[in-house]
Order: sequence, then structure tokens, then C-alpha cells
Amino acid sequence: MFRSAAECLSAMRTGEVSSLELTEESIARIEAHDREINALCVRDFDRARHAAHQADRARREGREAPLLGVPVTVKECFDITGLPTTWGMPQHRHHYPAADAVQVERIKAAGAVVLGKTNVPLGLQDLQSFNDIHGTTRNPWCHDRTPGGSSGGSAAALACGFGALSLGSDLAGSLRTPAHFCGIYAHKPTLGLAATRGMVAPGEPALPVEQDLAVVGPMARTAGDLALLLEVMAGPDPLTHGKAHRLRLPPARHPRLEDFRVLVLDEHPLIATSAAVRAGVERVAAALGDGGARVDRGSALLPDLAEAARIYTQLLFSGSTAHFPLDAYDDLRDRAAHFDAGDRSLEATRWRAMVCSHRDWMHAHRLRELHRHRWRRVFTEFDVVACPITPTPAFGHDHDPDLLGRRIDVDGVGYPFFDQLVWAGLATMPGLPATAIPTGPDEDGLPVGIQLIGPAFEDRTPLHLAALLDQRLGGFRAPGTSCGPRVR
Repeated sequence: MFRSAAECLSAMRTGEVSSLELTEESIARIEAHDREINALCVRDFDRARHAAHQADRARREGREAPLLGVPVTVKECFDITGLPTTWGMPQHRHHYPAADAVQVERIKAAGAVVLGKTNVPLGLQDLQSFNDIHGTTRNPWCHDRTPGGSSGGSAAALACGFGALSLGSDLAGSLRTPAHFCGIYAHKPTLGLAATRGMVAPGEPALPVEQDLAVVGPMARTAGDLALLLEVMAGPDPLTHGKAHRLRLPPARHPRLEDFRVLVLDEHPLIATSAAVRAGVERVAAALGDGGARVDRGSALLPDLAEAARIYTQLLFSGSTAHFPLDAYDDLRDRAAHFDAGDRSLEATRWRAMVCSHRDWMHAHRLRELHRHRWRRVFTEFDVVACPITPTPAFGHDHDPDLLGRRIDVDGVGYPFFDQLVWAGLATMPGLPATAIPTGPDEDGLPVGIQLIGPAFEDRTPLHLAALLDQRLGGFRAPGTSCGPRVR
């Protein structure tokens, strides 16, 4: 029931199971358990059965493909013909795209069986997954808590055994945070590695736009499956690069755990890290040390984390209001003006970013390039940086519509809700690859994950380290009974 994609492929090749049987098993699990979880917001079972039949026929005829017959899910924000793409926005509940997203095309061409779409927050703008069209997705480990966002439906689906793989996206930790909260794996690729066309808001043209921060990436229950799906996803858009689909990524820097050099971080200057997350980081550090890897706790080469958080915040929030009407923009400008010129808090940075000039953005972009160069120097001394994804495990559902007024509790101390993005932004701002891995549960039985950040376009390095750590950390665990019914 929790087979990896690699195990599904092996079982189908040996004739142990058919794609149709795997598909029916996934459908049965969804029908039995998703009423509680609400992960799969759009079902496509008839076409999934047809695709499974086709996959079984292809295998009987001796044809092969990387994902042939593997049941998968797709985040709601990806266009799929015949299914609605709403981004959780009620005014777009009847929006049906004219073409598949490029990544949907690729997984279908690779033989995947698409079961349906997974839930997201309104406009993909939350660390939770709820909206007025499809309702609230619950964390399979504790129904009172969020599975994360914006790829929370995908993470919850994987944790419940609803398919072996899922397509997600990441701008503010949207792959990594749900993986951390639900105890699964996810990979944020290097910026520009995987084409994003068709992962577009309703009403916007599906064009091959170069993203400033956003990426699309794989989610799975094993590190090996992340690499398998990334191989299918990687490559430029054929509309801009013709048939040049494949990119030749370098191999992982080292084959053995003992050869890795890892910089481990668990403290940030702008927000505390909970004891539960620090314990998860320590489990990874101990596994690395026991395996013979070199583990360091600090480096003068590392860019300034506070400055990195401010640059990321400016780049992230400057794009969030680009299409606001003029009167709303004027109101934002008035609110931003209330902050003292010397206030360098993240809250002040967010408000200023929403009304920043192009000159201000260009200054932030120049600082980003300086940080990218600092990261290149870091990766001459280290192979991977291991650090938190967010400061806490999954938090309770918070549907306050005033996102900027929300608070996040870190071991009894309150912080502005969006301050928790600083760890995710560490990799996002410079466009680096980052692999989210489970480290085991905390004292309350909730999953805790961390991220392994690697050098640009060396995605195979953090992915391989994640696979090496699988055996030492225990890998994916099915949801337990700490809070809420267990998914069996």
C-alpha cells in the first residue's frame, strides 16, 4: 500500500502486479480515507483506469518508459485538460485549461497514471492548504494540524498512500514545508532546471515565463523516487529551446557517506528554532557523524543569514502585489510609510517590498548576486548545508484571513507568521537545490524534516546524500496514532 515508485516499477516488470491493480488499490485507499484528510480535491479515476490499461498493454508489447504504470497525483495549480485549474479561487471554479502543463505532458509521456489533483491554499499564498472551493486538507498525523502549503494536498496524499509520486511547486517552501510537516520527501530543484509552463494562475496565459524564485519539483516517499521523477521533469521548455529537453546534470560529488562535507545549521538570527526541530537537525548530524562524514557547525564563508532573509523577503513580496488595483496599492504605500526608515525587521521589509520601486528591486537583485557568489565559495569547502525548513513542526489550522497579522508560536514565543519563511528562503533566494528529508517524529509523534541544500545545478548531490541517510534515519513512516485516526 505504501510502495515506492521504484518498487511499483519492479513489481510490474516481474508480473507480480499490474498497473491497473496498483491504480485500483490507490483508488480504494482514496475512497476509504480521503473523506478525513481531503487531500485529493479533483478525482480523475476513469481516465486513470484507462491510462493503467494502456500501460499494461504497453508492457505486454515490450515497451518501457520511466514511470510506466505508476499511479501519481498532481498539485491543483498544474493545468490538466479536462480538469479544473482554480488555484482555490472561487471566481475560477469553472476554469478548464486548453492544454496540459509541460510537466503533466512529461509525466504522461513517461507512462504515469494520473489519479487526480491535490488541494492548495487560496492563490497558493499560505503555508496551509484550504480554500472555499475544496475545503481544508488535514495533516494525516494529526487532523487538528495543517499538512503545510502550498503543496499540502500532495504531501498529505503521499503520506496516506494515495499514489507513489506527486508534482508540486515551491516559491516560499511550498514543496519542503509540506514534506517536513507530513514526513515525506521533496526536492526543490535549482532555479530554471525544470520548465514551469502551465503552472499558471487561471486567466493568465500559459507561456514559458522565466520565474524569479518559483520552481516545480518532485514529491515522494523515498529519496530515490525524487531522483526518478526529477529525471523526467528536468529540462528546458521546448517552446524556447526546441527539442533540447535533457540537461546533463553532474553526478553526486561523492558516492559514499563518509566522503561528504556537511555544514549543519540550527539557529537563525531573526527567529528561534523549536526544540523539536533542533532535535531533528541533531539526528541528521549524528547520522552523518556516525557514517564518517565531516560535520561542521559554522563557517566564515556562509553569507549573512539576516541579510539573506531580508533580500528574500523583498524579492518575494515585491511580486505579490504586482497586479493589485491602484487604490489598494496606494493603501499599501501609506501603511509602509508608517515604518521608521531605520527599521530593518522582516515586517517592515514586507510592507516596503509590496510597494518597492524597480530601482529598489534592482538593488535587491544585485545583493542576491553577491549572495550567490558567497554560496559558490561555501560549496568549495562543503558539499551540502543541512538546516531546518521551518522553525516548528506542523502547527494548528489558522484560517485568519489577515495573513500579515497572524502569529506563529515557537516554544511559547510569538513571531509574525511569515517570519518562519526565512529558512526556506535560504535556498530559494539564490536559486539553490534543496532536498527535504524526514528525520523521525518529535516527542508528540509529529514528523520533523530538514533540508539538504546543494550547489547550483548539482541537484544530484543533496539527492544522493538524502538516499544515503535513508537507511540511518529510517525514511518514511506511515502516519501514527498520536492525534487523530491512523491511516491504515
